[in-house]
Amino acid sequence: MNSSTRTIERKSPVVPISKLGQRRQVVIPKQIWDELGLETGDYVEVQRIKGTVVIKPKKLVDAEDVLTSAQKAVIDAGLAEAEEDIKAGRVSGPFKTVEELKQHLNAVHE
Repeated sequence: MNSSTRTIERKSPVVPISKLGQRRQVVIPKQIWDELGLETGDYVEVQRIKGTVVIKPKKLVDAEDVLTSAQKAVIDAGLAEAEEDIKAGRVSGPFKTVEELKQHLNAVHE
């Protein structure tokens, strides 16, 4: 066991205790680390809930990995259409102010 963690015995099961380090670092006991399958560099969510610190492992997921093929197709079609509009010169602006942009949008929708 490293010097930043200790185990205390209570009437309930044994609970590992961690000592706070410099720069707000917390050592996660090895058993918990291993059980959760954590790796150095992983992300965790840290919340305060009713006076308790709760640490939850989080995985960052690329948007490409969560879109369905149909959603990807719609996005790709929209991007292709936008590229064609740009190449054909069907663009507006730049606008110097938000008000100038609003006036342009109102004129287009009339």
